[in-house]
Amino acid sequence: MTDKKTVIMDSAAMGKTLSRLAHEIVERRGDEPGLAIVGIKTRGAHIAARLADKVSELTGKKIERGYLGITLYRDDLSQQSEQPLMHSTEVEFDVQGRTIILADDVLYTGRTVRCALDALIDLGRPARIELAVLVDRGHRELPIRADYAGKNIPTAKSELVRVRMKECDGADEVVVERK
Repeated sequence: MTDKKTVIMDSAAMGKTLSRLAHEIVERRGDEPGLAIVGIKTRGAHIAARLADKVSELTGKKIERGYLGITLYRDDLSQQSEQPLMHSTEVEFDVQGRTIILADDVLYTGRTVRCALDALIDLGRPARIELAVLVDRGHRELPIRADYAGKNIPTAKSELVRVRMKECDGADEVVVERK
């Protein structure tokens, strides 16, 4: 049996999608003081950094950014056969009363976002938390939705959506893999 791969976004499309997401964030939240973008490690952290740069460029304001390591918040640690990779949380600002845009690469079941919400709320009580994702592939198990979605991709549960980013993978692309 062979794997089939379909490129959904190449580097240029990913750049345009992130620019569009940044414009949507600015349209809704650009005038709010204390806006910050926090990414879920690993690829969500890179998306957060890119979005923060683009939003800052559009508004002329410094946009705080941070990164969440959510390994200890996962509800499936006992199901993993390998030692889980621990990522540190790096949020160097007070989240209290702020509008936080939580960023991730793929929204699937909603469980990763639930963990990130727990981790973020452990740091303080933001005024508002919104979710920005590069790809929403459906199949939610929890009542979580993206406020900003780069691309909605209908998928089968058996398919994998892989996001590659130049910061950690050497290239930018989104691929759907089918068995």
